[in-house]
Amino acid sequence: MTRPAFPLRHETATPLNAPVEAAFAYLDDFRKLSAHMEKSSGMMMGSKMTIDTDEKGGRALGSKVRMAGKMMGMTLALDEVVTEREPPLRKAWQTVNSKLLVIGQYRLGFELSPDGARSRVRIFIDYALPERAPARWLGRLFARTYARWCTERMAKDAASHFAA
Repeated sequence: MTRPAFPLRHETATPLNAPVEAAFAYLDDFRKLSAHMEKSSGMMMGSKMTIDTDEKGGRALGSKVRMAGKMMGMTLALDEVVTEREPPLRKAWQTVNSKLLVIGQYRLGFELSPDGARSRVRIFIDYALPERAPARWLGRLFARTYARWCTERMAKDAASHFAA
């Protein structure tokens, strides 16, 4: 699969109170990692999305994940495919199809590094703005905020999961 160029990037790093193997097992589960998308939130204007995975559960190279929902009466949907998976250190996936409002195609993932009995996670998103108006205009206004919220939410949820 050819990787499209993603001109924009945001990343969030945080320590986790777990060894890399345990951290990878948690982060490798799309339902846990993307749990913030299945909850109503201000960033989603009170909306939420459902997450469906293939029979591999998003835990294999080439595995597929689909998210769908509605925001302000508009249908949102995206299909992702796992493009990189190297347990217990890294995983990445990217959109192969998306209908979103403030962010276009993207590549999202995480990298873990050991830190004694603990680990450190860096969650990143490389993305493009939507191609068509009015979503492109909304992207210029809100994509950076959304990218930051997404990576920070994932990092915070993982840190909370492993809190002592």
